[in-house]
Amino acid sequence: MGFLYYVQVFAALAVTIGLVLLAGVALRRFGPEGLARFQRLKAERRLVLVETLVLDPARRLVLIRLDDEERLILLGEGRTLETLKKTPAPARRKAAAPETAA
Repeated sequence: MGFLYYVQVFAALAVTIGLVLLAGVALRRFGPEGLARFQRLKAERRLVLVETLVLDPARRLVLIRLDDEERLILLGEGRTLETLKKTPAPARRKAAAPETAA
């Protein structure tokens, strides 16, 4: 096993580590949010997860929108603890069409 063999092994290791690091950067940049852009547009869903807040390792608050109403739910220890709040959802903004000069 000569010197060129060790150079080849080192080069192969460097290329492999480089590809792993490149995949990590790509996943950070184009993670789940980025990959969602490539999916087909689906019909508007009835249930939307608006926001979550982790209170401690066992409990979290989840704000969901179901049809035209929002619900704040306290989840913990593998079960739903309590529905805290049930309110009408705020009006959704529609994208306005750009106006053209006449």
